[in-house]
Amino acid sequence: MTHNSSESYPVFLAEQVSIGNICVCPFGMRSVDFGRSAAIRKKLKQTDFSDSPLSQNLNLSSSMPRTAESHMQDSCAPFPVEEIVQYPPPGYVAPSFVAFSRDDKLISYLFSPDSTLSRKIFLLDPTTQCQQMVVSPPGSGVDECNLSVAEKLRRERLRERGLGITRYDWAGGADESPFLVVPLPGGIYIQNALGPQLTLKACSSPSCPILDPVVSPDGFSIAYVQEDELYVTPLRTGEPKQITYGARGTGKTHGLAEYIAQEEMERRHGFWWSPDSKFIAFAEVDASVVPPYRIMHPGKASLGGDAQEDHAYPFAGNANVKVRLGVVPSGGGDVVWTDLHCGNGNEGDNEEEYLARVSWMPDNSLVAQVLNRSHSQLKLLKFDIKTGKRDVIFVEENATWINLHDCFTPIQKVHEKFAGAFIWASEKSGFRHLYLYDRNGVCLTPLTQGEWMVEEVAGVDESSNLVYFTGTLDSPLEIHLYCTKLVPDPGKILAKPRRLTNGEGRHVVVLDHKMKRFVDMHDSLNLPPRVLLCSLEDGKVLLSIYEQPAPTSRTRKLQLSAPETVQLTASDGLILYGSIYKPDAKHFGPPPYRTLVSVYGGPNVQTVCNTWMNTVDMRAQYLRSKGILVWRVNFSPLICMPILWSCKIFF
Repeated sequence: MTHNSSESYPVFLAEQVSIGNICVCPFGMRSVDFGRSAAIRKKLKQTDFSDSPLSQNLNLSSSMPRTAESHMQDSCAPFPVEEIVQYPPPGYVAPSFVAFSRDDKLISYLFSPDSTLSRKIFLLDPTTQCQQMVVSPPGSGVDECNLSVAEKLRRERLRERGLGITRYDWAGGADESPFLVVPLPGGIYIQNALGPQLTLKACSSPSCPILDPVVSPDGFSIAYVQEDELYVTPLRTGEPKQITYGARGTGKTHGLAEYIAQEEMERRHGFWWSPDSKFIAFAEVDASVVPPYRIMHPGKASLGGDAQEDHAYPFAGNANVKVRLGVVPSGGGDVVWTDLHCGNGNEGDNEEEYLARVSWMPDNSLVAQVLNRSHSQLKLLKFDIKTGKRDVIFVEENATWINLHDCFTPIQKVHEKFAGAFIWASEKSGFRHLYLYDRNGVCLTPLTQGEWMVEEVAGVDESSNLVYFTGTLDSPLEIHLYCTKLVPDPGKILAKPRRLTNGEGRHVVVLDHKMKRFVDMHDSLNLPPRVLLCSLEDGKVLLSIYEQPAPTSRTRKLQLSAPETVQLTASDGLILYGSIYKPDAKHFGPPPYRTLVSVYGGPNVQTVCNTWMNTVDMRAQYLRSKGILVWRVNFSPLICMPILWSCKIFF
């Protein structure tokens, strides 16, 4: 392999560890095996790791004699080891969970004014540029000590660390002022946008938690799961109403996503509102076929729920939960069960093992994506909600595996020729791109093409014939917002998408409902997160919502510097990207340095990219401050060329 850096560093594979110059830590810097070589042991005795967070994993004695080199490293270390576990990392106190109100007049976000994990809701009026806090949670809000086990598990699946207020939504119909809906451990609260207090609409408790609340599309109701059943509560007047029955106390759940769906398929929800808010599709999960697995917590003061956990965990090769898909009126009534039964692998041919995605079409037909057990076949199915009968729209197959996505987007108001059409993303060209399909599953035209990847569909403006999406057109290490024609000109070469975001790095965007503006949450290796309001017409910055200096006060105090990004060419011509955290040559001299290789083995995980998170990787920065070079490389170019690389690593 070669790289474009002017300096050279020793890089070895896991099987090539030698003389202690490098310790290879696959899967995120975990424990290291240095082997039994006498030469290695002799070399290790010359180096003191006693202050390192890796010392326990390395199994080195804390009584080792300290060397002059180790004293020099300690004296120039810019921060203590505790910084590794400090959260949030430097620069990541920026606003999050940004949303436009339903009338697009206000912008809301979660923010911690005291730079802690406890967040509150703030509102911005873009016209007056006035920002103010409008919701502070009663008590402590969300806190690990006042959550049920079910709520803690959902936070784990979401990788949610925030406290205080962790989520909210906008509600209210077209003829009334929008208002905020705030789920908290005590229940579901509502508040007028600038009102003085929260009003409790549905009660919750650790013994009877409300899970996964979702506001209806019309803004008048909210649905949620409580004690394994679905409920709907009117947000203005009325009482909660249970709309599903038969799951409670049976080992089944109605409306919750099972573990596999949440953890491995990123399907967080188990029910879905219809566009007109008159129906709710939901998953019935039967975990009785999966033996419970018990996790013990030694050292607890009492027995019971705090000392142990029981989970329906499907081990590899064993039975999965059984899932079927039903539809119920949102006001209550008879359930129509669709012709779909997932998880019957031991009884069938494994062709329909996982319910991966569920969506609605504008005509109130229901669409589901279903995977086989080996993830090599995906069926797109459409259901008649009156009868439950289904039609197969199309089937996608891959010799290795199919990467799931959330790009399925129904089209509503285009020319009659395209009634029932939808946008779909496929990797059939070797790269994930967007395609326009008709209602029968016939591909009408590609919308994007080239050797780059579409990340997700950000929005569709049918009146302007535009689709907005994020992707890697400019760099595989960056994400930008682009737009292209929804219905390309027939007979013409597909036009290059137009980029709308400015500045290198990663951009996370939220579009308003009228397709006029977007909020851009932007960061890069050299720029901590900032939040901008921009024009959707040309990307021009209209208002800076949040900015912070670069470097931040904390990164300046800790003397953090961005890693060097390098490009490697493998023997087969594939391009790999890596990051190097180099020790300061003023303190540790010129290379070579002791080197630690950090590799994450997940096929779709990109650890090397142009983002501030790589700069504030505190573990890598701590080791760098100790004179250890940290070398990180993307496990594969799956982000850039998924089909080509998946064929190489599939076995």
